[in-house]
Amino acid sequence: MNEKILIIIPAYNEEKSILRVYQGILDYNKNNNTNYDVIVINDGSIDSTKQICQDNNIPVINLIQNLGIGGAVQTGYKYAYENNYDYAIQYDGDGQHEISCVKDILKPLQNNEADLCVGSRFIDKNSSEFKSSAARRMGIKIISNLIKITTGKRIYDVTSGFRASNKKIINYFAHVYPLEYPEPVTNAELLKKGIKVKEVPVKMHEREAGMSSIHTWKNVYFMINIFFSILVITLRREK
Repeated sequence: MNEKILIIIPAYNEEKSILRVYQGILDYNKNNNTNYDVIVINDGSIDSTKQICQDNNIPVINLIQNLGIGGAVQTGYKYAYENNYDYAIQYDGDGQHEISCVKDILKPLQNNEADLCVGSRFIDKNSSEFKSSAARRMGIKIISNLIKITTGKRIYDVTSGFRASNKKIINYFAHVYPLEYPEPVTNAELLKKGIKVKEVPVKMHEREAGMSSIHTWKNVYFMINIFFSILVITLRREK
């Protein structure tokens, strides 16, 4: 198969890890006869991320200001859409995601079992030693339960940024993508629309450096916003 596969890496102040992450993808391609393309979305970083990408010929789109995780990832989807990619993979620039698991989240799409596939730490206890903090796991479980109540479908790792999309979802995300809390919101939105979403076990690592884009799990504001965002999605009527 001559499929075009793009790995989208949103990066904000990832100077300590971005080169290692990119080199890991190149090495995997070389050793496994894969041809994953890469685009780094430098989200207005104020460290050396931009310079490191330029010095090492890493394909990069440099945003002139910080848009946040939603805006950065959507930029990647727009690039995938405009360049006619068959599949797009969201992939963190901090070293958390495991390149050997890309094939696992691609497989349900290639077999027409799903339009979006989520890489999960929680559906197989043995797949990933890294599970995140207890506070985050509690937040993830609450959001997972909310999505189950409002859509009738369960996603366990609702905030996972390790996801694969086919052309249908690339097209959709290129035109409609939330700026805040994009993973749980889009998971709920797609399930509400009856789009096929599947979750598969993957291995994840602790971040090598930098700070998570989600760092307010104990903040009531975060949970209230997630709750109302999902509630609005599930109650509104489709045009």
